Amino acid sequence: MLWGVAAGFVGCAAKQPSIPTVPRVDLQRFMGDWYVIATIPTWPEQNAYNAVESYALNPDGTIGVTFTFNEGGFDGPRKEYHPKGFVGTDGSNAIWGMQFVWPIKAEYLIAFLDADYTQTVVARSSRDYVWLMARTPTVSDADYDRFVRQIAAWGYDVGKLRRVPQRW
Repeated sequence: MLWGVAAGFVGCAAKQPSIPTVPRVDLQRFMGDWYVIATIPTWPEQNAYNAVESYALNPDGTIGVTFTFNEGGFDGPRKEYHPKGFVGTDGSNAIWGMQFVWPIKAEYLIAFLDADYTQTVVARSSRDYVWLMARTPTVSDADYDRFVRQIAAWGYDVGKLRRVPQRW
């Protein structure tokens, strides 16, 4: 997730309002596996199946990330990436920098998180990438439609949104 060329990491929103983040994230509850339900994908994710983002809190306060998926189909080769997350200093734990290549940290905004920590949306101010994730491989059609409307309201082109095939 959030993998791309350096320009993609540091791209700025063209005078759009900021995407709000959730007021507070309990990092311990947020850790674990999240199935990627839909995304405006980065280049490695464009043909991803069974995509899962896994988070683990490191002793130094950083977030260890394992992003895995099958490329090109359910039986495609399994790909794995290991970026590192850096939690922002604003106290909300909802703003991260995601680092694939030192020293660049991509913006990672936890814009939605339900009270049960079962569904989340991660966004970027530049509106170039977005991830709808859940603790289960699927969400209801009603939930999916609600998220698509919210993502559109944040200023994203939801025509670029790709529902990630999940078969577990």
